Amino acid sequence: MTNYRLFAIVLILFGIGIGYFNYYSEVTDSGFWSRPFKLGLDLKGGTHLVYEADTSALASGDISDSMSSLREVIERRVNVFGVSEPLVFTEESILGPEIKHRLVVELPGVTDINQALDLISKTPVLEFKTERPEGVEKEAVVKAYQIAQDKIKSDQTIDAKQLIKENPLLEKDPLYITTPLTGRYLNKAQVTFNNQGVGTPTVSLEFNDEGSKLFSQITKDNLGKTVAIYLDGQVISAPTVQSEITNGKAEITGNFTIDEAKELVRNLNLGALPVPIELVSSQTIGATLGKKAFDKGVYAGLIGLLLIAIFMIAWYRLPGVIAVLSLSIYIMIMLALFKLLPVTLTAAGIAGLILSIGIAVDANVLIFERMKDELSHDKKMHQALVDGFDRAWLSIRDSNLSSIISAVILFWFGTSLIKGFALTLSIGIVVSMFTAIVTTRTFLLAIGVKHKSKLSTFLFGSGLTK
Repeated sequence: MTNYRLFAIVLILFGIGIGYFNYYSEVTDSGFWSRPFKLGLDLKGGTHLVYEADTSALASGDISDSMSSLREVIERRVNVFGVSEPLVFTEESILGPEIKHRLVVELPGVTDINQALDLISKTPVLEFKTERPEGVEKEAVVKAYQIAQDKIKSDQTIDAKQLIKENPLLEKDPLYITTPLTGRYLNKAQVTFNNQGVGTPTVSLEFNDEGSKLFSQITKDNLGKTVAIYLDGQVISAPTVQSEITNGKAEITGNFTIDEAKELVRNLNLGALPVPIELVSSQTIGATLGKKAFDKGVYAGLIGLLLIAIFMIAWYRLPGVIAVLSLSIYIMIMLALFKLLPVTLTAAGIAGLILSIGIAVDANVLIFERMKDELSHDKKMHQALVDGFDRAWLSIRDSNLSSIISAVILFWFGTSLIKGFALTLSIGIVVSMFTAIVTTRTFLLAIGVKHKSKLSTFLFGSGLTK
């Protein structure tokens, strides 16, 4: 019995510690302890954007990979704005005989929505070009440019399109020629530093498998020459090839400032969009609406918790008090998990949390009813408690397992709204099994009631019975 009492004290201290963590992590703003709740779009406010991807030029087998790459690229783009917990996912919608592939972007807390729209919607062309070799073609292109410049100087009203129509060589770059390597083969670009993060900023590139092969051949054929990187027809960088690069990773060096390196990385990642997209729907949710939804959800949860506590104590007496104590520890654990994982809370997620509280209480009800049944067979108090838990476990296990299976299916096939509900519900079910079987059992056995008496019969009775 002493062991149960010691364990009960440990559980109480654990609950107090978790409660302190939940409070302190919310009010502090430094290091690991700064763990405020991450609120979703519907609670924090922000923007919901839906884009339609043009996959007409892709083979049916490439659509899935291209949409996955599209999601990753857009996710990198929105992180440029420091968006906290952006939610970017793809979905399919069947409209008649056609299957539309869509990209959904949710940006909690974004205020400059026009800038975000420009960044996401823009589909620039990223190209890698090599030096044009000396020869007749280069001479012809350079001569065509010189003639065009002379004409422009003599006649400021001349039409550039007319010049190109008169001499198609003007469509060619006099210095560089286009290669098959484009932004669609670029996995990512990021800022790096020489000398373990204290030197000059550089820009590292990483290509996919096919891009690595193309880049390897380009660097092999152009040792000592420049490879120009074009974005929408403008040169953004022209590094010199120092050696053949076979691993698909390259580094652009230069006298970059940190801001210039970040800007170059942003442009490179912009150019890596694998398929064009078009905005088909946008919705802005105000922070005021989100705060009201959050406040109402918390209010509903507190009212529900209070009613459950009153019912459990009034109906089950001492076991009801213990159930409320276990329920308090359960809530502390749930809130701590939401911060540590972290879980982005939405209105649907709060609904899942409230529902999981009911499931946690349901396990206690099963246990207490089995205990009453065991006591009705004139068993000793301690034995009735042990047997009640053992016999209730099978029902608790089966009911919770079926609920977890349902939550997993909802999470796997549901949209973002349903996923939030399913995630909090499944976490709640797992934690409720711990608090019901471990916490409630420990507290009851720690009381140390071995034999029946009028007091114990009253404390462990229920309802309107004596």
